[in-house]
Amino acid sequence: MADTRPEDRKDLPQTEESSSSKVSRRSFLSHLGAAGVAATAAPLIATKPAVAAVETSEQDAAEAAAKAAGKVAVTLKINGKRTRLWIDPRATLLDALREDANLTGTKKGCDHGQCGACTVHVNGRRVNSCLSFAQMHQDDEITTIEGIGQPGNLHPMQAAFVEHDGYQCGYCTSGQIMSAVALLKEPCGPADADVKELMSGNICRCGAYPNIVAAVQQVRMRS
Repeated sequence: MADTRPEDRKDLPQTEESSSSKVSRRSFLSHLGAAGVAATAAPLIATKPAVAAVETSEQDAAEAAAKAAGKVAVTLKINGKRTRLWIDPRATLLDALREDANLTGTKKGCDHGQCGACTVHVNGRRVNSCLSFAQMHQDDEITTIEGIGQPGNLHPMQAAFVEHDGYQCGYCTSGQIMSAVALLKEPCGPADADVKELMSGNICRCGAYPNIVAAVQQVRMRS
């Protein structure tokens, strides 16, 4: 019987067995690839729930730490947005705005209600935020200087202060503007002296009073 050399075997017809063997290997490899894709996709599908679980866990831990520190939860409506904060029960509205809500436009000057730098609006009326507890204002509408206007969309009073140089160091400016905006809705005579009287609760240590009055009067005339 003649020997079949290896180079001659490629010319031999394929048997049914060899054909099925190739199909089986191809099928095996395709299944293996599909299993690999599924194994890779599974962690991706589980990513969002896992992240949400971590965030929830972190929030729970933060709340537990706040409670342990003696803080209380309050929900304040600031500039039209409800914000939940964990604060010291003795915190003033000023400190809650600056330290907890990160609204630092409201300034802390004397911290005794004498300079007006901390002026904000509560239900449309101006108040010294250093003199009231934050917990007292959970159902109130609180407006800070950040809620009056923004760069590119200034409140007319802000624009008037810029036009008339109604500031120097700028520390009292946010309180001055908040009082001036409230003044527009309050009974006030037409004279400069009337404006000075109603703005007397706001101190400007730089002495920019004439320019402040000019800014207020300009807005009053145009309103």
